[in-house]
Amino acid sequence: MKLSEIVVERAVVPELQATDRDGVIEELVGSLVEAGAASETDRPVLIERLLAREQKSSTGFGRGVAVPHAKHASVSGISVAIGVSRGGVDFASLDKQPVYSVFLLLSPEDQPDAHLTAMEAIFRHLSKDTFRRALRQTTNVDEIKTLLVEVDAQNLGG
Repeated sequence: MKLSEIVVERAVVPELQATDRDGVIEELVGSLVEAGAASETDRPVLIERLLAREQKSSTGFGRGVAVPHAKHASVSGISVAIGVSRGGVDFASLDKQPVYSVFLLLSPEDQPDAHLTAMEAIFRHLSKDTFRRALRQTTNVDEIKTLLVEVDAQNLGG
């Protein structure tokens, strides 16, 4: 699964406005709603489900990244929003460090295998220091899109 195929381009936020975890989740769900990847009607329940997941254990996995994720019946396909925070956000990360890059994943409830495959694709890239650093240096949607295409091509070649 390629990141460039599951990231919703119109849900890429190169400069998050929110400064706390809940606000970031609301902002990224909003970007998916505005992009047509999730419905306005389901916005509150999607946010609620994502925040409930955070209460169980943080999706701030360390190294400045977080991957909030949820499955819901109303979601028709794998959809990822990306947000970049310039100042960092407290996500109660495992390493206690601020989060700068957030990949928010929504998946259909009836596709658990696709959800896991998408998580693997996200983590495969986020585990690379060069990718995390490059993502933090992006300043607009086009740069993020180009970065995703490049890392997908590198992954296929190597």
